[in-house]
Amino acid sequence: MSEPVKNPFDRRDFLKVAAGGVGALMASSANAQPQTAASLAAKPAVDASAGPASLPAVRPGSDFMIDVIKQLGFEYVSVNPGANFRGLMESAVNYGGNKNPQLITSLHEEVAVAMAHGYFKIEGKPMGVFMYGTVGIQHAVMAIYSAWCDRVPVVMFVGNDIDMADRSNRVDMAHSAQDVGALVRSMTKWDDAPVSLNGFAEAAMRGYKIAMTPPYGPVVIAADKYMQEGPIPEGSKLVIPKYSPTKAPQGDEESVAEAARMLVNAEYPVIIAERAARTEAGLKYMVELAELLQAGVVDTIQRMNFPSRHSLRQSPGAVSQADVILSLENPLLWGAVHKPENDDFGAPASSPSALQPGTKLITISSLDLFSRSNYQDLGRYQAVDLSIGADAEETLPALIEQIKRQMTSNRKTAIQARGEKLAAAHARADAQARTQAAFGWNESPISTARVAAELWAQIKDKDWSLISRSDGMAGWAQRLWNFEKYYHHIGQSGSVGIGYNSPAAVGAALANKKYGRLSINLQNDGDLMFCPQVLWTAAHYQVPMLTVMHNNRSYNTEFMEIQRCAGREHRDISAAGVPTKIDNPAIDYAKLAQSMGWYAEGPIENPNDVGPAIKRALAVVEKGQPALLDTVTQPT
Repeated sequence: MSEPVKNPFDRRDFLKVAAGGVGALMASSANAQPQTAASLAAKPAVDASAGPASLPAVRPGSDFMIDVIKQLGFEYVSVNPGANFRGLMESAVNYGGNKNPQLITSLHEEVAVAMAHGYFKIEGKPMGVFMYGTVGIQHAVMAIYSAWCDRVPVVMFVGNDIDMADRSNRVDMAHSAQDVGALVRSMTKWDDAPVSLNGFAEAAMRGYKIAMTPPYGPVVIAADKYMQEGPIPEGSKLVIPKYSPTKAPQGDEESVAEAARMLVNAEYPVIIAERAARTEAGLKYMVELAELLQAGVVDTIQRMNFPSRHSLRQSPGAVSQADVILSLENPLLWGAVHKPENDDFGAPASSPSALQPGTKLITISSLDLFSRSNYQDLGRYQAVDLSIGADAEETLPALIEQIKRQMTSNRKTAIQARGEKLAAAHARADAQARTQAAFGWNESPISTARVAAELWAQIKDKDWSLISRSDGMAGWAQRLWNFEKYYHHIGQSGSVGIGYNSPAAVGAALANKKYGRLSINLQNDGDLMFCPQVLWTAAHYQVPMLTVMHNNRSYNTEFMEIQRCAGREHRDISAAGVPTKIDNPAIDYAKLAQSMGWYAEGPIENPNDVGPAIKRALAVVEKGQPALLDTVTQPT
């Protein structure tokens, strides 16, 4: 994927003439070994004052910035090119060899950030982003907000011209800000605008550390254009600090013991998991905890928290039977324990509780340790009986051990009987889903259940990963496929905003590429049209992935919402299609994809053509190329 680069020092000849005699800096990053963030904690601080004589006499500040970025172990940096971070880009490709990080060209800043969002949810470490500090951030705001709501770390390095006296033209003026981080401060975890190279090194380390401390979140580090491009002052003693990750906070022993007591003695405990599993280890802990208690698990599929076919997996209605509920990293607990609201006339306070009298609530969440006030992604306030401010995944091992200590033989007998009842309920729900999937099997437009079933038949024996929103195609993949590995799905967008899916899927597929996994994207039509340019990025970097369109030629959720309003007012419900239909002309997604270098077929309207088309497309993907199938689907 990396393109050949020229001699990394040729372009600095002009700097030698302009400011000759400046001392050498530090060991060449071009020869540095790729490092992971985890390995950096054990490394000593790097003294930049002693470098090899082979380096040129002058180096721009951006070279040192790239040394810092390399030390943080970024594999990729997504970028939509801009003038006020041109120094960073030039140093990345020439001095840094365009490797670790490799620059990934995006055709829109929203794409750049959303790709990093999806990449993290496969790889478990951030993908960097370079962007303009004003117009770039404004383009990227929606993707930044999605990462914030989804608690995903994205590390953004944004160009800016801090000194008014350095700005010479209209572009410099319009693309600069006094406080560039203010543009997104309500939806980022931290930001900084360092004014020196050592300050940049510290800001990068601190920003990465904060982003990667639960609850995760995006951070912004401003990089002044002239600090990037100016020569490093003679005699500078530059140091890259040692990266020291923060251990995620664990619940205190007394509270964890009390939670264990309540769960062990419960007659019908239920676990609600939102973003409980941060890593593969978290998924294993979730299974161990549920099996130890034989407790029902309600998985909101914001992460791969629990296997889809596990007998303890239950529907959200299970909370109505619970006497103890354990909620893990869930900002929307109020909605989970109340009956659906009738919001036609705006009376949410009247929504009744779905719980039995006396039901006890326990929460373990890092969200209690950090939040912002402007955006209301935390949901309504829910009183609980025991609130533990800690990272759920970090606390689960201690909770499991406490439960083992407190479990008696009598409780084990009762728990076993409970597990059998839950398994029977799961089997009934599974059978019902399979019956429902058969409805409209041969109809056109094609049923989303058939698309999901046809896909499953051909990927079930492969090493696959669902890289789209996990409720795609009306949630049929979740009901029909066997999700059991951590990378089998990447969860939701966080913000429920349109435009996330297509670039996040490409970012996740990029992360999957080196593992040889088959990446599957169930793509809504309206969502793709927010960021269709990401198709070019996937083709350019030869990112193998299969995209199957959910092309119902409408914004169907909004169509139904307008129908509700019209019905309430006793008006024409058919008029709901006026602002919501994506038709006349119908978009040809196959031609769109082909124009950007993809293999594509469609529109596919006969359900009998779906299976053979999937087979052909998978053959292309397995050769290392992206492929798209435009399936015309029912409006679900």
